[in-house]
Amino acid sequence: MSDILIIGGGIIGLLTARELVQAGANVTLIEMAEVGKESTWAGGGIISPLYPWRYPEAVTVLASWSQTHYPALCEALWEASGTDPEYTRSGLLILEPEEREQAAAWAQRYALPLEVVDAARVRLLEPELAISPAQALWMPGVAQVRNPRLGRAAHGAIRGRVKIHEHTEITELLVDNGRVIGARSRTDTFPAHQVIVCTGAWTGKLLAQLGEKPDIEPVRGQMIVFLGKPGQITHIDLYTDRYLIPRRDGRILVGSTLEYAGFLKTTTAEAKEALYRTAVEMLPFLRHTPIENHWAGLRPGSPSGIPYIGAYPGIAGLYFNAGHFRNGVTLGPASARLAADIVLDREPIVPIAPYSLRAPR
Repeated sequence: MSDILIIGGGIIGLLTARELVQAGANVTLIEMAEVGKESTWAGGGIISPLYPWRYPEAVTVLASWSQTHYPALCEALWEASGTDPEYTRSGLLILEPEEREQAAAWAQRYALPLEVVDAARVRLLEPELAISPAQALWMPGVAQVRNPRLGRAAHGAIRGRVKIHEHTEITELLVDNGRVIGARSRTDTFPAHQVIVCTGAWTGKLLAQLGEKPDIEPVRGQMIVFLGKPGQITHIDLYTDRYLIPRRDGRILVGSTLEYAGFLKTTTAEAKEALYRTAVEMLPFLRHTPIENHWAGLRPGSPSGIPYIGAYPGIAGLYFNAGHFRNGVTLGPASARLAADIVLDREPIVPIAPYSLRAPR
């Protein structure tokens, strides 16, 4: 029997498993498909919420903790796995100054670097941009990771230390006399003293059997990637809710859509065309750059973007860490540490009340 069973093998489940096994726990992780291949793989890897001043403080405090710890985490994962997550401090250039007062007040409150820059500075920062507002917002401290590589690195770092079962869908949580005792798939039973549900967009489905479930729904996001050349752009550029992300090898990611289409994960020609139009409006040279790939993922949408992290009410030993919406990679390190603190009854890194199932959102 495992001490702790983690259901879900995205970045949230992987980092939570790492935290627990480092504390000496006997951990089993179960993933319905392949580890690190759902929304973890599909996102952009920006280590900041987009327009971060629009989010509640509960999101900001997790993001700030994660941003502080990401460099050391990526180094540790690289050393343990042999896979470089490509942590890169690119900076975030927001080409919409309308919220500059709100943004400046937010940055001052949390002591984070943010500048209002003029059109000349924008041209210096990103010469190829065709969008040139009179003012823009520049956040030089924002970094990115290459999220598919982050998932592989986190997987590699716990391989051999955590029992991992892929292509295993949990269909039932096992509860006896008000206490969780494990989980069951269609073919196997996995006994455990404690269970943590980290199943992203599928969390509501799994917890619905218990009567009370978090308000999490799948939100499809589509992205495209251009096969560019290194140095064509050097920063993350954000305009009208769409972003361009330069990878070290020259690829340029363009994202993303927000679509409430249930669990439908197919791509659409309409979304591809919309992303393409935004990309070439911002960077005209992309008209002559091939599109390498177009994909979709399912985010775990939640009200206000505040994740659910904590104990399930009324069932001892059952916990959840899910509902991060667009910020699973951004909030992952802090969410994993906080979940481990709760499960292991340690002093939490931040107050836990805002993330409980019954907290207002």
